[in-house]
Amino acid sequence: MPTIRSNGVELSYTDTGSGPPVLLVSPAASKAGIWDLHQVPALLAAGHRVITFDNRGTAPSSCPPGPYPLAELVADAAGLIRAVVGGPVRVVGASLGAMIGQELALACPELVASAVLLGTRARADYFRAAMTRASADRVRRADTGSAEHAAVAMMCQLFSPRTLADDRAAADWLDVLTAFPTTGEGPALQYEATLAGDRREALGEVRRPVLVVAFSDDLVMPPALGKEVADAIPGAKYAEVPGCGHFGFMERPQVVNRILADFLSRT
Repeated sequence: MPTIRSNGVELSYTDTGSGPPVLLVSPAASKAGIWDLHQVPALLAAGHRVITFDNRGTAPSSCPPGPYPLAELVADAAGLIRAVVGGPVRVVGASLGAMIGQELALACPELVASAVLLGTRARADYFRAAMTRASADRVRRADTGSAEHAAVAMMCQLFSPRTLADDRAAADWLDVLTAFPTTGEGPALQYEATLAGDRREALGEVRRPVLVVAFSDDLVMPPALGKEVADAIPGAKYAEVPGCGHFGFMERPQVVNRILADFLSRT
């Protein structure tokens, strides 16, 4: 992957296809390749240019000392857009990536044509804040417990009961997450970046087309918190995908991709 200097850090990125550019912004503790199986092929087939990148804290992008304020991650993405595209993009983000997307639309509206926010929130309630701190602590203390134990804990947060009850799907995900564990200070700092206070009032200043997509069984950023984002942003649309958890874009990719295609074709 090539790299580019943005906001004082090196960001690794991919840039494929031609047409209206779409920037995919990844969740915390996730590499840019998380989009490669489902969303990148669908967007390329729909005639888009697709850019993905690794957030600071995810190798091979820079992993500087923390903290990572959400505003810094937004500035990283803005610098990437200016350098690689030079103009507005359609932003699609998930989890931390969605929070980056909504703040990017607020801070740099000239760089955002529209935004799709998958599994997002404008604030963390008491339990979600505790969950985030626990996730950060877990990946920091990678030397404690087995890789399978960490993978099970992650699966309980990311996937729906439907997926966890499907023996084949559960076994496949457990194998993947056990083989490629997420550990280190960078992912921990990314988790902590989602604890950005209450941004509902600030998001009322966004003036770009926005679609919030919530996932019915999402424990990390539940539909009620996603609906708060849609309610805060003037004119924002809201959709809820049933039968999937926080990583609904991987659990029910065909449904999510149809939603993306419809919204992006109109914005």
